[in-house]
Amino acid sequence: MNATEYALRKTAIHLLRSGKSPFEVTQELGRSLAWVYKWRSRFNAEQDWQALKDKSHAPKRRPKRLPEDVRLAIREARSELDAEAEEPGKLSYIGAYAVQARLRKKKISPLPSITSIERELRIAQMTRPRKPFEASEISYPHLQPKQPLELIQVDIVPHYLPGGPCVSCFNAIDVVSHFPTGQPSLTKRSGDAINFLLHVWREIGIPEFTQVDNESCFSGGFTHPGVLGKVLRVALLVGTQLVFSPVYHPESNGTIERFHQDYSKNVWDKIDLPDFQAVQQHSPAFFEAYRHSEHHSALRGRCPADLHPTQLTYPIPEDFHLPTRLPLTVGQVHFIRRVSKDSKVRILNLDWEVPLAQPDQGVWGTLEFTFQAATLRIFDAAPDAKERTCLAEYSFPLKEEVQPLAEMFQRPVSQQERSLFQLVVDRAVDSFFRLISTML
Repeated sequence: MNATEYALRKTAIHLLRSGKSPFEVTQELGRSLAWVYKWRSRFNAEQDWQALKDKSHAPKRRPKRLPEDVRLAIREARSELDAEAEEPGKLSYIGAYAVQARLRKKKISPLPSITSIERELRIAQMTRPRKPFEASEISYPHLQPKQPLELIQVDIVPHYLPGGPCVSCFNAIDVVSHFPTGQPSLTKRSGDAINFLLHVWREIGIPEFTQVDNESCFSGGFTHPGVLGKVLRVALLVGTQLVFSPVYHPESNGTIERFHQDYSKNVWDKIDLPDFQAVQQHSPAFFEAYRHSEHHSALRGRCPADLHPTQLTYPIPEDFHLPTRLPLTVGQVHFIRRVSKDSKVRILNLDWEVPLAQPDQGVWGTLEFTFQAATLRIFDAAPDAKERTCLAEYSFPLKEEVQPLAEMFQRPVSQQERSLFQLVVDRAVDSFFRLISTML
């Protein structure tokens, strides 16, 4: 604290004691009313001019120094993880949560906190600088899931075998539990995408939302206007809401994109994979190890298998087979899009005007299929937002009937939804009888 500031505070107290009001002091000293009240209160509480000096911001309680054997154990665990990160078949996680998990397995006591581990690693100069995050220029609406099986992200990462053949590695992960699965494929057709999605929904479960990108195998291609592709139809058939990410915006699929990096680093970069059979052999071991790894900072020391439900509420039956001709089913499909300079968005190879939106604004389109019709609505926010505005609404042309959702895929109504429905019914019945009574 400089002497001028201290003198100014003393002057404020002198002026107040001479009978001037706090407002008059603010006018004379050019300080805010809150500033005057703060130093008057502090002086009156202690009746001491020393109270006008700055107080130390140092913590009153200093953290206890870790025992020497624990500090050494932290460094040893980090060193072990560093070494294992280069070994085939071992996971490449070396952060504080991974270190704490290793110490827990070694039964180190007392088990240091994440903050203590990070501090010790900094002292030992065993940390690595984080890569700077580059924010996107466009702000897109996005879901904010809170529970497992609310949102699963699906994507493909390509890798090349010796000699040139490309392997399309289909991967999926639950955004909340981080429970993953994957399958490699030598082709990338809609049939391959459907087979993988069925595998995902059997192994992880059918989520409320399944998010994919705009590759032809997912979207149905970019040729036919109003195309309702096979993946879209299968998603409706099993009762999950398909979400198409923004075009050329991998950040919107960020959880699966980061998982791709882990998969590539732990499988393709560390293991000799001479052929497709080797990829099929080694990939499952990584998925299983990842499910039981405690390195996730978002999970705070727990592993994905701990968080993800073991008993799926409505799994796909093992004997389930897709119909020869995929119908349209009651449900919703979503599209995250960018408004063009001429205030349009492109959805299903058709351009739709959004006059209420700004150019380069990120919007959320929902195509809802009912027995009567299909309706496209464009919003400024995702479905789980507390408030959102419908910016445009259009009737979507259909050339076929919409089928009901099969009973095996119908989600059970929650107690909260059931209570809300009953409340609406009760109020409607009460209003009806009130109306009848006024007519008698």
